[in-house]
Amino acid sequence: MATLILVRHGRSTANTAAVLAGRTPGVHLDERGAAQAAGLAGRLAGVPLALAVSSPLERCRETLQPLLDARPGLDLRIDERIGECDYGDWSGRKLAELAGEPLMEVVQHHPSAAAFPGGESLRGMQQRAVEAVREWNDRVDAEHGEDARYLMCSHGDVIKSVVADALGLHLDLFQRIHVDPCSVTVVRYTRTRPFLVRLGDTGDLGPLVPNPTRAEPAEAGAEGDAVIGGGAGAP
Repeated sequence: MATLILVRHGRSTANTAAVLAGRTPGVHLDERGAAQAAGLAGRLAGVPLALAVSSPLERCRETLQPLLDARPGLDLRIDERIGECDYGDWSGRKLAELAGEPLMEVVQHHPSAAAFPGGESLRGMQQRAVEAVREWNDRVDAEHGEDARYLMCSHGDVIKSVVADALGLHLDLFQRIHVDPCSVTVVRYTRTRPFLVRLGDTGDLGPLVPNPTRAEPAEAGAEGDAVIGGGAGAP
């Protein structure tokens, strides 16, 4: 079956402001995010792509634009099912503020039971995203052959949920997965099982270098908590 290349959008203005953007319109890539997007075409040079699928949100479409410019014949499709989680009333709020919400403990430790007020559940988010992946796999196989590769540009929590499904992990374990902005995650699907080929690959080992002057991000909650929405990546 087809090989799926998942790209998280580049760093956004909401990421650097430590705000949970959700589906709020008008959130764009920041300067670093634009540079990350500009480098994506080079990182994927030599990789044949049958097509690209994007979340409808601006930050994903901006991430793919340099790649589309470099490959004029690459077909782009928009699929709302790989759009950002609908965080409802949490959208647009500071992550540091949300860390104190009682629901955050559920999001961190029992995400399969987490439903955002005025929005959707993480379980519903995973279901729609995995359904989209399975349908696109079948379509790409039928139209381009089983060795085809295609790309999806989506969001941190969505990608983590797809990876959890591919690994056979319960959704309650998906917070153990992390993908940085503009990272590349690759899942190769076969008739019997998926294989995780790459996870959150940026080619940048900067986050592993000790930096005593680096401040802890305002997005963090308790030590060991996952960043809801995916975080801003390395400074």
